[in-house]
Amino acid sequence: MRGAARIAASLVLAAMLASCGPRAAIRPACPAGKACLEYGNGSEPVSLDPAKITGTWEDRIVGEMLVGLTQDDPQGRPAPAMAERWETSADGKRWTFHLRRALWSDGVPVTAGDFVFAMRRLMEPKTASEYAYLLFFIRNAEAVNDGKLPPEALGVRAIDDRTLEIDLTHPAPYLLEVAKHETMYPAPEHAVRRWGEHWTDPAHYVANGPYRLVSWRLGDHIRLTKNPLYYDAAKVCIDQVDFYPTTDPIAAERRVRRGELDVSSDILSNRVHYLEQPDQMAAYVRVHTYLGVSYLVFNTRDVAAFRDRRVRLALDMTVDRAFITQKLERDGRLPAYTFVPPGTDNYAAAPLPVWAAWPFERRQAVARALLAQAGYGPGHPLSFEYKHGDSPEALLIAPALQADWRTIGVHVTLAQEEGQIAYQDLRVRNFEMGAASWIADYNDATSFLTLLQSNTGAQNYGDYDNPAFDALLSAADNEPDAKVRAADLARAEQLMLDDAAIIPVSFFVNKALVNPKITGWVDNLTNWHRLQYLCVKRQP
Repeated sequence: MRGAARIAASLVLAAMLASCGPRAAIRPACPAGKACLEYGNGSEPVSLDPAKITGTWEDRIVGEMLVGLTQDDPQGRPAPAMAERWETSADGKRWTFHLRRALWSDGVPVTAGDFVFAMRRLMEPKTASEYAYLLFFIRNAEAVNDGKLPPEALGVRAIDDRTLEIDLTHPAPYLLEVAKHETMYPAPEHAVRRWGEHWTDPAHYVANGPYRLVSWRLGDHIRLTKNPLYYDAAKVCIDQVDFYPTTDPIAAERRVRRGELDVSSDILSNRVHYLEQPDQMAAYVRVHTYLGVSYLVFNTRDVAAFRDRRVRLALDMTVDRAFITQKLERDGRLPAYTFVPPGTDNYAAAPLPVWAAWPFERRQAVARALLAQAGYGPGHPLSFEYKHGDSPEALLIAPALQADWRTIGVHVTLAQEEGQIAYQDLRVRNFEMGAASWIADYNDATSFLTLLQSNTGAQNYGDYDNPAFDALLSAADNEPDAKVRAADLARAEQLMLDDAAIIPVSFFVNKALVNPKITGWVDNLTNWHRLQYLCVKRQP
């Protein structure tokens, strides 16, 4: 025992001494003659099952192994994938997709039946997919998801092995955008039926995309290697990819500097300007407008005060978005007074609330008056807990919000949690006020606005329920004229903002560190950079 203790002490001392000097890059060996990529990917995935994931960090991995009817091109736009071509009916309610010949990574043909199986599985109540609502435009989808109809009633069918037909409840001009989302990935029916929930284990995972799963070392990395049976494998340059959970962007930045990582999917916002300096990492920094928004949500189900619009509006008015974006985050993002980000296709944005142009002191005075009308003041202050994730940016912003609300006499307790736990608490309503963010699943205003529809479920964190809002979204769904549809959506957004259903805070920019030796990376609105378009420049 004493000998073991001396050895342990020696190892600790050696580690301490080593930490005093520069650390050598630690990078896994790349097989001879192969191109390898080390990717810092943010959070650890909850699952690799497309029916059970919700995060972009998860789909960065799953979307390399499973390919839908369409997929992201280098600019993040939908391009033909498993579907070579398609046509729609005159009323826009029936789409017919013609599939290419393709194989799963175990050699079994990919068929239209695999798409039918996947979408039925997504809608089954027992799957408990949080994203099922995204496909409610498919005929009978909502009723199947509610358990009122069997999965076979879903409006999808395989006419033959290479022809898929989808019937909709209303026209969906954004269908090709959704078709590249994980909710419409195929699932290998033969593997899922054989292995059940274990079909996503590395030993059983079957892929139809550019890469296949080799290993998953929890908390360390997930390794993918090139899938030789992918239909376009000849154009895939990178042979092996390791995805690492990198919840600390500062640590990830250091790993990129040392050459341990080739890509970090995020940069701490207030580091962007520094890293863009010529003597830092200017050649690595990639920043671009993004279809994403950060916002705050009220638990109207359990907190009586938040059921009062005057209280919600007072808190909304007194968030100093300009200070947060310009003084704290400082990465180019814009203050958000509306919910749908600028740059969203085919959308006439809702106007800013009138108070957005007021001096901040006037906003504070009006907020105090609103709180007083609701029964809150010095003798009876409004108090609540604000729950947020543990990312550096969340920790930066939380005290600023607390200070903003203190100026109007509101007492706020801050509670931080690990990011995935914080989102789980939002989904089960274990919060009073919470921090959230949303990144477009597809480039259309409905990708944001349907979050607040009364039938959305878990991801409508504040349980917003306004029949007039729902009716406007329904009218937009059934409106063939693009301009009229956009106006309906803008009216819906305006109604929701007038209700102060949420507090928008900032519109995102996407930020990444990308080693200049990586070619093919194209900055785009959706921030998708599929690996099949990337390559690693050979060192001279």
